Amino acid sequence: MSSQLAALNQWVEEVARLTQPEKIHWCDGSDVENQLLVDLMLSNGDLMRLNEETHPNCYLHRSHPDDVARVEHLTFVCTSEREDAGPNNHWMAPAEAHAKIDALFEGCMRGRTLYVVPYCMGPIHSPLSRCGVEITDSPYVVANMRVMTRMGADALARIEREGTFVKGLHSIGELDPDRRFIMHFPEELTIKSYGSGYGGNALLGKKCHALRIASHQARSEGWLAEHMLIVGIQNPEGETHYIAAAFPSACGKTNLAMLIPPEAYEQAGWKVWTVGDDICWMQAGEDGRLWAINPEAGFFGVAPGTSSKTNRNALDMLDHDAIFTNVAVTADNQPWWEGLMVGEPAIDWRGRPYDPANGPAAHPNSRFTVSARQCRSYSPHTEDPQGVPISAIVFGGRRASLVPLVFEARDWNHGVLVGAAMGSETTAAATGKVGIIRRDPMAMKPFCGYNFGDYWAHWLSFNREGAKLPRIFHVNWFRKDGDGKFLWPGFGDNLRVLEWMINRVKGDAGAVDTPIGLLPHHRDLNIDGLSIGHADVEQLLAIDEHAWHQEYRDIADYLDGFGGRTPELLRQECARIRGALAS
Repeated sequence: MSSQLAALNQWVEEVARLTQPEKIHWCDGSDVENQLLVDLMLSNGDLMRLNEETHPNCYLHRSHPDDVARVEHLTFVCTSEREDAGPNNHWMAPAEAHAKIDALFEGCMRGRTLYVVPYCMGPIHSPLSRCGVEITDSPYVVANMRVMTRMGADALARIEREGTFVKGLHSIGELDPDRRFIMHFPEELTIKSYGSGYGGNALLGKKCHALRIASHQARSEGWLAEHMLIVGIQNPEGETHYIAAAFPSACGKTNLAMLIPPEAYEQAGWKVWTVGDDICWMQAGEDGRLWAINPEAGFFGVAPGTSSKTNRNALDMLDHDAIFTNVAVTADNQPWWEGLMVGEPAIDWRGRPYDPANGPAAHPNSRFTVSARQCRSYSPHTEDPQGVPISAIVFGGRRASLVPLVFEARDWNHGVLVGAAMGSETTAAATGKVGIIRRDPMAMKPFCGYNFGDYWAHWLSFNREGAKLPRIFHVNWFRKDGDGKFLWPGFGDNLRVLEWMINRVKGDAGAVDTPIGLLPHHRDLNIDGLSIGHADVEQLLAIDEHAWHQEYRDIADYLDGFGGRTPELLRQECARIRGALAS
């Protein structure tokens, strides 16, 4: 036995002494093992079989009504020094955190099975991938990790070869909101999660490892772990440009990752390839470009709003071999959610006969888990060990006014400021208040595992001699006119904006220089076939310099909130733009 597997065995034994399970099962990721787990969950009620004729091998899981989403206020980053976690994270001293959560773990698996889940985030043979092991007492977690990661024997073999892995310990506990914590120990490459069975809190390979721990790993090892989709855009000439894009929630991230070109574009030969919809790991290659992998192997998507109109590619992959969580079902036992546009709910997400007086039929955060290979636009290069080369990085948010449809940063330093300053308007469903701007740098506010000031400095460090960095852009699909109507049609027509970006990368499109960045000329934005006119385009690209001056005053105040950790280069860039706006 290798020293690394010996260390893994020792850790499993230590956890078993603490949690006292009835038995221990080492997961191999096989079809036989998965079927045994499914049968177990069907027998104990953790899963319900859906309509076999319409949705073969599809199952419904109903979580506890108090366990339906991430719990940011109970999520901690536990570093030796509080400043290293930063004001963007809840912090707890490591010794205190271990003691607090270990007291909850004590004896928690009595009568349960302890599952050892070795997994690889990223293609199994990619040098950009990283491995982990999750210990859990939830077969639902095991089934989802099998879809979302490269889980099982191959991952265990890589752990033995590499000699390092992220440790994740999880128990559903009593599903008591008052006995729930998600603790991250970046300096120890360790995660401890107790009291929740919900995806982001329990599937420790996802946000916990792939972003909070990996962002810390990436900083120390010289790469980037980002909350970004990866999409390939193939033009009629056969060239494919890969774009990484970061958006806060409710800004069309999955829709963009699986974009279906407008009919005229499809006829002209444009194609879209989905590499990933949520997480992107990037590393500088020998050629100076950034190369990216999707560390995940599946999609853990939000069901409500997914339809043949909004995201046909997503809907089409959900009719077989999928796990649904907290959706409603129809009278003939098909999955249903608000926005599906077909069928009617009979039983709501809590298992009650549907009554509109009880609220939505499907929980607003209900989910589907499905293999990425089932997506019609799945890229054949998703498993390439070297990843795919990134031509452009896109940041975006939901802004009814101020921010134009698209602009380009003038250089890398400006682009990092654009990402750091990202803001998006909250919605009533999320906060009870509409139109409140929340800064969400690089869409990483809930996920960055260390101080944002240090994070921005790490981004800036990639601008070095020999680097061939992606162009950086910002988009806003949500600008409205004076009547409150969206000016841009969005969805598939967003390809028209991506086309301008690709032409900028190739040097085939011009731009208008403004204090906030480079905007397209009207003639460079293809609006043929759209029911919008040049007046709408003017409004979409309009710059209110007085309002932008106030915006950059707010951005400067936000940067100041990170004190001495904020890179001076960002302060200088912010001051330069404020000066240009003032003059």
